[in-house]
Amino acid sequence: MPGQPARAASVPESEQRRQAHQIVSRLAPDEKAALLSGADAWHTVGLGRLDVAAVTLADGPAGLRKVTDPEVGVMRFDNAVRATAFPVPAALGNSFDPDVVAMVGRAIGEEAREQSVGVVLGPGINIKRSPLGGRNFEYYSEDPILSGQLGAAWVQGLQSCGVGACVKHFAANNQETRRMTADALIDEQTLYEVYLRAFEHVVRTADPWTLMCAYNRVNGTYCSESHWLLTELLRDQWGFDGLVVSDWGAVLDRVRSLAAGVDLAMPPDLAHDAADIQSAIARGMLSPQGRDEACARVVELALKVTQDTTRELGRRVGAHHHVAREAAGRSIVLLRNRAVDANNHGSANPVLPLAHGAKLAVIGEFAANPRFRGGGSSQVIPMLLDIPLDEIRGRADEPVRYEAGFLLSGESDDELADRAVEAAEEAEVAVVFVGLPDDAESEGLDRTSILLPAVQTGLVQRIAAANPRTVVVLTNGGVVQLAEWSSEVPALVEASLLGEAGGSAIADMLFGEVNPSGRLAETIPLRLQDTAAYFNFPGDRNQVRYAEGLHVGYKWYNASQLEVAYPFGHGLSYTRFSYNGLHLAADESGLHARFTLRNTGARVGREIPQLYVALRTSAYRRAGFEFKASAVVQLAPGEQREVTLSVPPADLGVWDADLHRWLVEGGDYDVAVGASSRDIRLNGIVTVRGEARPRTLDRDSTVSEWLSSPLMAQFLAVQLANLATDPGAASDGAGPRDPQEFMSLAHDLRLSQLPVLAPQLHISREQIDQLIAAAGMDARPRPRRIDDSDVEGPDVSPR
Repeated sequence: MPGQPARAASVPESEQRRQAHQIVSRLAPDEKAALLSGADAWHTVGLGRLDVAAVTLADGPAGLRKVTDPEVGVMRFDNAVRATAFPVPAALGNSFDPDVVAMVGRAIGEEAREQSVGVVLGPGINIKRSPLGGRNFEYYSEDPILSGQLGAAWVQGLQSCGVGACVKHFAANNQETRRMTADALIDEQTLYEVYLRAFEHVVRTADPWTLMCAYNRVNGTYCSESHWLLTELLRDQWGFDGLVVSDWGAVLDRVRSLAAGVDLAMPPDLAHDAADIQSAIARGMLSPQGRDEACARVVELALKVTQDTTRELGRRVGAHHHVAREAAGRSIVLLRNRAVDANNHGSANPVLPLAHGAKLAVIGEFAANPRFRGGGSSQVIPMLLDIPLDEIRGRADEPVRYEAGFLLSGESDDELADRAVEAAEEAEVAVVFVGLPDDAESEGLDRTSILLPAVQTGLVQRIAAANPRTVVVLTNGGVVQLAEWSSEVPALVEASLLGEAGGSAIADMLFGEVNPSGRLAETIPLRLQDTAAYFNFPGDRNQVRYAEGLHVGYKWYNASQLEVAYPFGHGLSYTRFSYNGLHLAADESGLHARFTLRNTGARVGREIPQLYVALRTSAYRRAGFEFKASAVVQLAPGEQREVTLSVPPADLGVWDADLHRWLVEGGDYDVAVGASSRDIRLNGIVTVRGEARPRTLDRDSTVSEWLSSPLMAQFLAVQLANLATDPGAASDGAGPRDPQEFMSLAHDLRLSQLPVLAPQLHISREQIDQLIAAAGMDARPRPRRIDDSDVEGPDVSPR
């Protein structure tokens, strides 16, 4: 992992904070109010008389998108400087490699500095709840641990250049449909363990300079107006000390959002924001101290940002294109590579890698006109663009025939298809590029299916029938259904959206110049109907019920025992690896799995061993085996290495929704180490010393729950014995006198109900209160829904 992010070159952070407060103290009230909204859609307000520069912000999850004309509306996405287009986060997620992600973050940071950009709006670390999410290409994974690890690496890489990251979209922003108004209804345990966990990890470990609140509501409250989310949780519990900026247009009411914790509203409502703030302070609706703290964060951000006097990007074009190519190569996933005896000679060999002397046919519009990016705010205008067809031709010794095969519009063209089939018949190997068109995946819209266009899948079936050595290369940001059309295809490659160098990276992989090492960060289901959120995405009107709870992605498929096309963590190599000798240990530093990994094949390759754990017996709702750690290990043929995968205590934690805090539950943990979530090579059990679930009982706990207290159990036993011998109990009509019969009816009664519903026990309310006090269990916090109805908010203890 890269080191902690660098601060500005010359001034320590504590000094920056002190300077910021001094500067704010010299501002007039109207200057303070103006500082809390942008000067325009892409700049903060500068304070020239106090040497505080305006900060330029730019989009950037997959490369820098600095707007060239701030006066143009924010919904126009071609209005940007040229920059290196890197693989989208969905592709980088498949690398499973924090070092690769940090490398991309550093390169974006260097370009940002050269363009005088102070904050890059990324990374996006929301969870891929449904494969229909239109912005899934902009997020890393369906798993919060992996998302957090990769997000932290991107932040650290970027901020090492003196440029601030902006972690987004906080929180539970998992769909584009009604994204401005949707209300994500999520139970407390699921919210913390799935949808907040990556954010917590990044905040605690990478110290991002800024964080972006989302458009949507969570459990009834808009994120931009949630004091619990933006102040009590983010600042008070997690220790975030940076600036909170709104998503562009997420502020409904500037006064409420400022009170909740939004320091900077973007873009500004110049006609109203500052005036509303001043009016609210004059009427006592906002505190001057809270306003000044927000102002200090805006000023401090400007003091952190370092400026590079170099403005020419040309000197970095080659170097950053190489970074983009390396990252793309590490992100390609080889899904399938069957051996084929094409000529019935009795010897079968995998279709990949391609021989340089093979006669090839390249088919598909995406080979000549590649789709390399997602739509919307991450739409980078590239410096260069490698074309897959050109790169393949540059490596092949024989002429390569190309046919488009289909129209991107989805309309049928029999002539194009027939020529493609003819080309495949004449070739030794047919390489077919298929995928989703630009308008299928973009910010602002969700997909309605996971199907590829029928003209493409039908063509693939015809080509596979014509040539048994067919390779299909997938170009898509979100997963697509493979089951119904790919069964006869011997080689499948998930290329995702690989950025400007994707063409060369794909050719590198196809010809074996790069050994594929990518692993799926998102499960590919057999069909959409098998997905966990199928009946609850995108919700009913403005309400979205996260009814699947903890079971997101692979956790759902495993718990439901559903077959999938390809599981989370899957990916093949041109070599083979063996796993041996698992040794497990657990101590105060966490859980540790040590084993030997060996390259048993004939090529240098990278393996990504993955660790999954499940507690055998738990007092909590659990999702079964969960991903906790992985490593990227490069080995030469015959080389072996001892590998240790470690899980820190924080990542073993379960969220207690009664106590509103994390705890590590003690007990026997099943540990599985393997090449994917469903390719387990080693298994073991280790005992973790943790914290037992506290007994949190009160007057409203049930009789059966109270029987776990020896004191209460003894008292009830005496009362039941008296009931059995009470001569008046049988005739007073108060209920059964047999203790077993009574308990069968009363075990689910609240303790507080006994004086009224079971008078035959002769238990008074005062006796109950005395017993609760004697048992030391009179202070149980009552469960609360997570929203802002209680100004105190839940008591979220830090891990």
